Amino acid sequence: MSDSSLNEKRGPEKDVETASSLDSDVGHRGVKAVEATHRVFGKYSIWALFISLGLAAYIYSLDGTTTYSYLNFATSAFDDHSLISTIQVAQGIVIAVGKPVIAKIADVQSRGFAYVLVLVFYVVGYIIIASAQRVQTVAGGIIVYACGYTGLQLLTQIIIADITTLKWRGLVSALMSLPFVVNAFVGSKISTAMLTGAGWRWGYGMFAILVPATILPLIITLLWAEFQAKKRGYITRRPASDKSFVYKVQSFASKLDLAGLALIGTSVALILLPLTLAKKAENGWKNPSMIAMEVIGILLIPVYLIWEWKFAKHPVVAKRFVTNRTVVLAALIGGFDFISFYISFTYLFSFVIVVKPWTLVNATYFAQTQTVALTVFAITAGFLLRWMRRYKYVLIAGLSIRLLGAGLMIHSRGANASDAEIVWSQLLQGIGGGFAAITAQVGAQASVKHSDTAMVTAVVLLVTEIGGSIGSAIAGSIWTSMMPDKLAEHLPFVDEATRAKLFGSITAVAAQPRGSPIREGVILAYDDVMKYMCIAATVFAVPPLIIALFMPNWYLGDSQNAVEGVDLAGNRVGEPGVAGEEAGLNEERGVTATRTSVDVDAGVEGKALDEKK
Repeated sequence: MSDSSLNEKRGPEKDVETASSLDSDVGHRGVKAVEATHRVFGKYSIWALFISLGLAAYIYSLDGTTTYSYLNFATSAFDDHSLISTIQVAQGIVIAVGKPVIAKIADVQSRGFAYVLVLVFYVVGYIIIASAQRVQTVAGGIIVYACGYTGLQLLTQIIIADITTLKWRGLVSALMSLPFVVNAFVGSKISTAMLTGAGWRWGYGMFAILVPATILPLIITLLWAEFQAKKRGYITRRPASDKSFVYKVQSFASKLDLAGLALIGTSVALILLPLTLAKKAENGWKNPSMIAMEVIGILLIPVYLIWEWKFAKHPVVAKRFVTNRTVVLAALIGGFDFISFYISFTYLFSFVIVVKPWTLVNATYFAQTQTVALTVFAITAGFLLRWMRRYKYVLIAGLSIRLLGAGLMIHSRGANASDAEIVWSQLLQGIGGGFAAITAQVGAQASVKHSDTAMVTAVVLLVTEIGGSIGSAIAGSIWTSMMPDKLAEHLPFVDEATRAKLFGSITAVAAQPRGSPIREGVILAYDDVMKYMCIAATVFAVPPLIIALFMPNWYLGDSQNAVEGVDLAGNRVGEPGVAGEEAGLNEERGVTATRTSVDVDAGVEGKALDEKK
């Protein structure tokens, strides 16, 4: 066996110094509370936690499988269908920037408190959308709701990381997505019934009622556990502070690094939003506002970097994360993968509604194809990780399959392509995405201490969601710049006002009978534009595969992470971690490895201290 292959099997031993978060702060209050609650949970209370997590996962999936289709009709109701990409860019930025905020609140305060905050944003956002009288209000409501949606997604993953060891984490994380399989069909029926009956407003509004009903059991369970841990003395009560209110606000803002988040969020927004707005702006890219937004957005990037590096007391992206190869590569994989996904997916539902002779419910089923495949094969990946105790090769396989699916979509998107072909393009992307999403996240979480788990999860998802915003912006730029010209090319016999109506509303297109010159011309225009989107999506699906080749391959054992060697309650355990092939063989023989991940960590820490001296 070559040295390189042996080192690969041994795991990223040389990366322990950068990956182990040696310079991290001591455990946050929220993390210590979590470790303390493990001593409180009994047989029935732990089942209450899992059941309430399942309820939260179910409502999250029901939301995801219904409300996405409402946006197409909500924007069309105000004759502004092309605004979808702009709204999704803004939503993606809020989702990205909101994740570190929620993660820090969960660490600094508690998981239960963070869930309460998430619930408030969720409900208020949907009330705003349901009562909107302008498309701008819909956009504003979606931005508020996005704070709740991103928080629910993130906190569920954080709780799973809190209560599972590495070897089980991928499987449990994937099982939390299992409701997507059921709701792919249930959600399609619900959304179709809403769109043909009560309308898109009630489609959004019903979640203002359902979400509190399903999230409250989880909040109550978490707060109960925290109360019991305090009552039994497992959590030290903080003494009353004599600091002023202003000081407390400033301290809280510093811990959240609100300035840094504002800088990066504003920068990304100013760079991406003009891509979707320029075509509709007066004089297009010659409009001074468009140019100013791009220039200021680009200039804010170095300002953000300087702030994070020199001035932020608690930076969102801490230096130890930037020097952690696993975290950086996982974030880049997620970012490029989401760019690719959102380029082809942003207008996919509108595309099949117009191009394919499918009913609304069948079009909705198709839109869920990738989600169902992703869920099923994420669970498969979870079993593979449990069995293999490594994740890198599952990640590479997944990204290869995803690239194949993206490439197939270039041909299958044609109006005359077979239904089987376009469905298979979505299935392949879902299979690959299921393998990739679980493995990259587990790898990043394995490479840091428990006190950093929440923030690392948030940072990886931050970059991933920014990638989604970039993908939506690219899709919007292609759509708004090409579609009017393509409609003019294929509908030269239609006046400009009618073409503008067809461009602004898919319901106006759907009203045209199939086989009519107008409908066939629109289909050709949609087909041409989607071709460019699919090519771009395939190009961006290549970098994740290349990056994955350099991904460290941590051992997934019985510890909370691979660098501390501690169990879920914070007690030390001895296991291979990154100790190598010999340790793996010893484990199979039932012999405890003598060189644990704790020993490696301690050795590197001592070396780091010697270097400082």
